[in-house]
Amino acid sequence: MTDAKRTELKRAANHVRKGALEAVYSAQSGHPGGSLSVADIMTYLYEEELRVDPKNPRWEDRDRLVLSKGHTCPALYAALAMKGFFPAEELKTFRKTGSRLQGHPDMNKCPGVDFTTGSLGQGASAAVGMALMGKLGGRDYRVYTILGDGEIQEGQVWESAMFAAHRGLDNLCYIVDNNGLQIDGAVCDICSPYPIDKKFEAFGFEVVNIDGHDFDQIEAAIQKAKTVKGKPTCIVAKTVKGKGVSYMENQAAWHGSAPNADQYGVGVADLDKIEEVL
Repeated sequence: MTDAKRTELKRAANHVRKGALEAVYSAQSGHPGGSLSVADIMTYLYEEELRVDPKNPRWEDRDRLVLSKGHTCPALYAALAMKGFFPAEELKTFRKTGSRLQGHPDMNKCPGVDFTTGSLGQGASAAVGMALMGKLGGRDYRVYTILGDGEIQEGQVWESAMFAAHRGLDNLCYIVDNNGLQIDGAVCDICSPYPIDKKFEAFGFEVVNIDGHDFDQIEAAIQKAKTVKGKPTCIVAKTVKGKGVSYMENQAAWHGSAPNADQYGVGVADLDKIEEVL
């Protein structure tokens, strides 16, 4: 990756973080911590990888992204707005009555959303179904699903993984946002999913461990996944919950809390400082 491209992606990710923070602040409700941790991955997918068309959101041959950890949709919405699926001003309507941008993504309301998610674990199963449909139909689209590390405590995730490997769904890629925290604290203390990589390997996946904030590593992992044949891939991305906002970083309390006016101002200032040095 060139220096110019890396800088461009860092600026775009910062824009996604600002949009996600604005959405949660405007609603005074939502999940900022995980939205900020997944922003770099979301940015790379929409800016560099996914074959999608904002003018034709239901294009049959598009690549699919299922945000299984649906509560982090502020980052998804910010990425979709940046891609041109709807005006960025709509981010301020997040969780408002009548808005297309609800607290969990709704495929029947929001253009660019490929599946309605919210109940943790179910999105992965939907992604597996999409990948299987692509295989049976002879289509060349790829399917990505983003899961939280707390989410993979759900048994349905492992049922879907077992099926995906059994059917050799090499058009499917799981991405685990491993920020180490869930609503009640550290995932390792509540119901440890570790070692995440070894578990997915045991289920028959190709596994890649990366720093989920390093665009070179994100790119290399995505490109590797596209070369894997005969089995699905899982990218385990180590991330920082609340990334980019000083008082939110590595704090479980910001899993599902909205900032007040002063905190929002500090958050925007933090993100502005990041952009200034890019």
